[in-house]
Amino acid sequence: MFSIRHNSDNCTIIDCSISEGNENRLLKEIDKQREGKGITRFISTHPDQDHLEGLVALDDHINILNFYVVNNSATKEVETNDFKRYKKLRDGDKAFYIFRDCKRRWMNQNDDERDSSGINIRWPITSNKHFKDALKDAGDGKSPNNISPVITYSLNNGVDMAWFGDLETDFMEEIKGEISWPNVDILFAPHHGRDSGKIPKSILEEMKPKILVVGEAPSKNLNYYRDYNTITQNSARSIYFECVANWVHIYVGSSTYKVDFLKDKAASTYTNYIGSLDV
Repeated sequence: MFSIRHNSDNCTIIDCSISEGNENRLLKEIDKQREGKGITRFISTHPDQDHLEGLVALDDHINILNFYVVNNSATKEVETNDFKRYKKLRDGDKAFYIFRDCKRRWMNQNDDERDSSGINIRWPITSNKHFKDALKDAGDGKSPNNISPVITYSLNNGVDMAWFGDLETDFMEEIKGEISWPNVDILFAPHHGRDSGKIPKSILEEMKPKILVVGEAPSKNLNYYRDYNTITQNSARSIYFECVANWVHIYVGSSTYKVDFLKDKAASTYTNYIGSLDV
């Protein structure tokens, strides 16, 4: 689960991972992120339960008005309450369907009322055969991993980030020539950093990430991207990226986690500062 408090009148939430044990803490954190912001958008990468957990609680708490999702008809043999809420939002009048280069006020377009959020969608191409096959699989109750979009966030004079949802390696190999992969500073490894979602070398060579964030899959399933600077969430726990002009100050949930590739800018907005990335 990610949230972005933009330096414009926007807040963005990507996916949901709210459990009974962390519900109060995370909903309070979301309230802080949204405070003073006129627009809150929720982006769902794909409808697996580990990306939807607590969606009912979140929607009941904030009343999601802008639900960004790939247009799909994914089904599940067993429907959780969160998946039922997903379907209601996906198929209702609060949905905005995302695809490569789609435009939306305040997501990536300015007007006289407010500036944009800097969010752009790089994938899917809805006419692409491989994407259509992934849609059909999801509609047939198979894994929806490969309907995930590629999302980027850019801050003027600052960081560039990218999310891939749970795209799988074989699928990325099929589509790698269809996308102009942008340079990014921080890239969130797909499929929680699993080997099954390892980003192909040719894509990494185009994107040139300065940091790869490896998610919270079981360690036996992780690919640690040994040739890149990484932050591993299993050890770091929650991560705060304080994005300012030319720098990202990074803080983590663990008081003992350290890396050796960041610079010390003595940032102190949050606790457990581990260093800063020059962007």
